[in-house]
Amino acid sequence: MRREFTGYRRESGRIGVRNHVAVLPTSVASSCVARGIAAEAGAWARATPHQMGANQPDEARAQTERVLVGVGRNPNVGAALVVEFGTEDIDAADLADRIARDGKPVETLSVREVGGMAAALQRGRTALDSLNEAAADARHESADASELVVGVECGGSDATPGIAANPAVGDACDRLVAAGGTASFSETPEFIGAEHVLAERCVDEETRRRLLDRVERREATADLIGVDLRGAQPSPGNQEGGLTTIEEKSLGAISKGGTTPVRGIVDYAERLPVGGGLVLMDTPGYDVESVVGKVAGGAQIIVFTTGRGSTTGNPVAPVVKVTGNPRTWERMRSNMDVNAGAVVEGDATISEAGERVFDEVLAVADGKRTGAETRRMEEFAITEVHPRELAEVRGK
Repeated sequence: MRREFTGYRRESGRIGVRNHVAVLPTSVASSCVARGIAAEAGAWARATPHQMGANQPDEARAQTERVLVGVGRNPNVGAALVVEFGTEDIDAADLADRIARDGKPVETLSVREVGGMAAALQRGRTALDSLNEAAADARHESADASELVVGVECGGSDATPGIAANPAVGDACDRLVAAGGTASFSETPEFIGAEHVLAERCVDEETRRRLLDRVERREATADLIGVDLRGAQPSPGNQEGGLTTIEEKSLGAISKGGTTPVRGIVDYAERLPVGGGLVLMDTPGYDVESVVGKVAGGAQIIVFTTGRGSTTGNPVAPVVKVTGNPRTWERMRSNMDVNAGAVVEGDATISEAGERVFDEVLAVADGKRTGAETRRMEEFAITEVHPRELAEVRGK
């Protein structure tokens, strides 16, 4: 079984599978400028425009900062430019300093200070050229699968991911963990109904307690904003695809993490360990926000399962699409990377499909471009801390 790939060694010791220069806006006010700077630079520049405002409550601001710093520290990023409008609570210089602790070249740009958007685009382009030259100095060297941190996600589900795509990806996760790497799946609302199964797989009581606490907290948060998660799932789209109960959906969803013990659970955008085995992350069910959380946690590659189809991508990490539905493979071939629908048609076993997924992950780590990368599908969104959730945290 192939285990090696060629990546970009960072000063932190981590290995990147891409060598992007990230353009990180501190708020929605600077997002348009960040997008414009990256668009004028070239494919190596990747912006992360998002929806967060210039002024946020302390807890929300801390989460936004954690995501932006985490994305800047992702090993796929060789250098970064932090862009502020100039009125945000988030300090661009502080963000740059926190990213630079990993030894990366980082610069800042203030739209107000340089005289507006036209000047910012010009200054930003000049800064990116300099940062790209610095990023090009990264050592391009051979690495082992044990250095990979792979995030697993699902979206656009019907009945086929639960019987084909998710078990195949789970088999690939088992192979990655056996090779010494880290696999991480998330979407805490989709643990509901199967949390007792995951709890039994936890390596110790502390991990088990944290897992059940995060599930309970997600349900309680949903209740605060008037959403009954157990009643709202499966979603209308999932039901149209053939899913009938939340338990059915959750049991299918957790199979994409494989069968190895749960060695830990981290919070949204918290750093994932290298060589950590199977580690869960507490994220919302919205797949774009959930993917961003794992990329901010250090995942170099995302594997995304779907039945009905999806176009989700990410600016920093390649997203490998695996469908369990043969018709989706035919209809959306340009967006899909692996056909696990062969299991449904009786042309492959779960193990054979899992080996194909694992081989594809290694090929993508070695430089093969995914369908999402080829078409520049680069959605980015940060999950928001709801005002009622803040009130609950503060005991009001």
